[in-house]
Amino acid sequence: MWGYHQMGHEPRRCSAAIGLGSHDLGVATTAADLYRTGLFPVLVFSGGNSPTTAACFPRGEAVHYRERALELGVPGEAILVEPRAGNTGQNIAFSREVLREAAVEVDSVLLISKPYMERRAYATCRKVWPEVDVVCASEPLELDDYVKSIGDEKLVVDMLVGDLQRVIEYPKLGFAIEQEVPEHIRAAYQRLLRAGFDSRLLKP
Repeated sequence: MWGYHQMGHEPRRCSAAIGLGSHDLGVATTAADLYRTGLFPVLVFSGGNSPTTAACFPRGEAVHYRERALELGVPGEAILVEPRAGNTGQNIAFSREVLREAAVEVDSVLLISKPYMERRAYATCRKVWPEVDVVCASEPLELDDYVKSIGDEKLVVDMLVGDLQRVIEYPKLGFAIEQEVPEHIRAAYQRLLRAGFDSRLLKP
């Protein structure tokens, strides 16, 4: 399931990048690393607050991401902040508006997210911004190393399960494009549900 959530895209030069807000500051670190390689001239950090990020990022996800990127040497003039988004669709739609207002012409976008969020971010962007070419990237970590970086194994597995549910269900709700989910991935999903990894499921 960890591997399925990642798109396997080769990072390449894009018109702009969007760092998708979350509890994971590794998104900002990865964005800074990719900026230094010259893959994009401008970077939008997007995200307000959620119940899982209000305590760790009290000024909002995008603001804290920006501060991290500045610490890592990304110049302030290369960073735009979108501080309102509360979900992935808003991350992309509001970032698109911020880029438009900044007069940045975009025909391709590098989406930078948590490793297990790549596929859902891709599917959402293809729905919300279908005319743009989408490339996905995330911190290059194996599952064990990611769990260590977060420090909560159950939380990470709960999130893997929750994101897969969204990959399956969001197209029916009009939030994302449909994607193939292999049977062995569906079977793993059901096993994890039965084992109690269900705290990140969509509310009925």
